Amino acid sequence: MADDRTPVVLVAGLATAAVTRVAEEFLRRPGTAVVHHDLREITHGVVRRRMRWGGQDQRAVLELAHGCVSCTLRQDLLPLLLRLCHTPGVDRVVLHLDPAMEPEAICWALRHVVVEGKTVVERARVDGVVTVLDQATWLADATGDEPLAERDLQASADDERTVAQVAVGQVEFADALVIGGVRPESWTAERTRAVLDRLAPGAPRARLDLLDAEALLAKVPPNARRGEVDDAHAPLLRGQPPLESDCGVRVVHFSQRRPFHPERLHDALDVLLEGVVRARGRAWVASQPDVTLWLESAGGGLRVGHAGPWLAALDPAYWDRVGAERRAMAALRWDPYYGDRDQEVVVIAHRADPEEITRALERALLTDEELGAGESIWRSYPDPFGHWHAEPCSDNETAEADRGGNRLRNNKEDK
Repeated sequence: MADDRTPVVLVAGLATAAVTRVAEEFLRRPGTAVVHHDLREITHGVVRRRMRWGGQDQRAVLELAHGCVSCTLRQDLLPLLLRLCHTPGVDRVVLHLDPAMEPEAICWALRHVVVEGKTVVERARVDGVVTVLDQATWLADATGDEPLAERDLQASADDERTVAQVAVGQVEFADALVIGGVRPESWTAERTRAVLDRLAPGAPRARLDLLDAEALLAKVPPNARRGEVDDAHAPLLRGQPPLESDCGVRVVHFSQRRPFHPERLHDALDVLLEGVVRARGRAWVASQPDVTLWLESAGGGLRVGHAGPWLAALDPAYWDRVGAERRAMAALRWDPYYGDRDQEVVVIAHRADPEEITRALERALLTDEELGAGESIWRSYPDPFGHWHAEPCSDNETAEADRGGNRLRNNKEDK
């Protein structure tokens, strides 16, 4: 059956001028509407919206009671997108995202936020997410610890994300990449390419100065995510990134069965904040044997939080409520003692020693003696990963609703 929903393309990136150029390239095709929400004044409750379509250039100033991306989405972007899907002559919508917007969060909202009795994906489909990056600066951005606020890019008054978290997230979620900016010296250029090969494997790339937007979109492979947001229990090596070392860039895949000691894991996480572009994965901590923890770092920023229960902690009567893919993955690795509980973390290292990363995580596992003490003892361990992380190291942490639970953010300087 033909899909008659309105195609939507998201264009994201920190390189503001280059992102604008790419959005305008898509505008060349008749029937395309381009929508942009400028968030530079959002902390003052003001968002400036621009919509171009059919020769029209409409601008509006939105005043929000609470200056944040969530309010912008719910009160304007999503309702506007639904209206455009019903507008005769609009054959496609391009969402030109503000630098502070991460496409993953927008795509989640398209699928889950109910507006006027329906979700946007009932009337629209994501044809692709295109991320634009400046090849001269992206690697430095993706491996640093600078807060967004220092560039006046925060999406709300309490937005504590780092530039690296946004830069990495925008590329990781992309179906296609556009490379702009002045080419850096050869070593930086090759290292950037090696990181992109592992962070966004399979995403076609185009140079900004030679861009054919329609041709690039046509090269997006059939198995691309196209706005699909992964569950925390989905495969971590999506797109089959190369595992061998290239220009010092390497993927480290850590997998173990036994649980982490909570305090030793907390100390070991420092290894993910130096010389690492990206780390993400699932962990089970002895003090919380029923709960999956999600770990995610980018540059010097780290997020840790709950990602729902392990299947082994659920009554089998509830398993039908879990996706078939997760049940199948759990069945493949099921252990009579551990069930589906295990450790799996994937790290993209660019300066860190892969062996040191592995050793640090292995040292955080329970010893044989601790393992033999049993679950009743494990639950008594002091736990810095409690439901609310109140360590002195996390004075500036914020809670985020995501992946079925709370995600807590600590920055490198807090460790």
